[in-house]
Amino acid sequence: MNFQAKVQAAQGVVTFRLSGELDSRSAPRFHEMITQAVVPAARRLVLQMADLSYMSSAGLRCLVYAHQRAGSGVAIELVGTRPEVAETIRLTGFDRSLTMRDAGAEP
Repeated sequence: MNFQAKVQAAQGVVTFRLSGELDSRSAPRFHEMITQAVVPAARRLVLQMADLSYMSSAGLRCLVYAHQRAGSGVAIELVGTRPEVAETIRLTGFDRSLTMRDAGAEP
């Protein structure tokens, strides 16, 4: 499945809706989207991941880059992450640097 990403920014919250497979072919495009969308005024970065079926190490590097680009004062939330993608994040320990929650859970 091809990777797709949509970004929306409003009132200090930058939201990405990700779908498909985030791998070495699609990671450069997502990296560029992060570069353009994450601005100093952002207070929160939300990644809607329910439709993301796969994430490679290249995709994980994009999340690390988003974390670095956003800075320490910006909360990062991964919403609705599928178990197989969440496992990749947990195995690296990166889940301790952000919040992972179910799609139906309140922020």
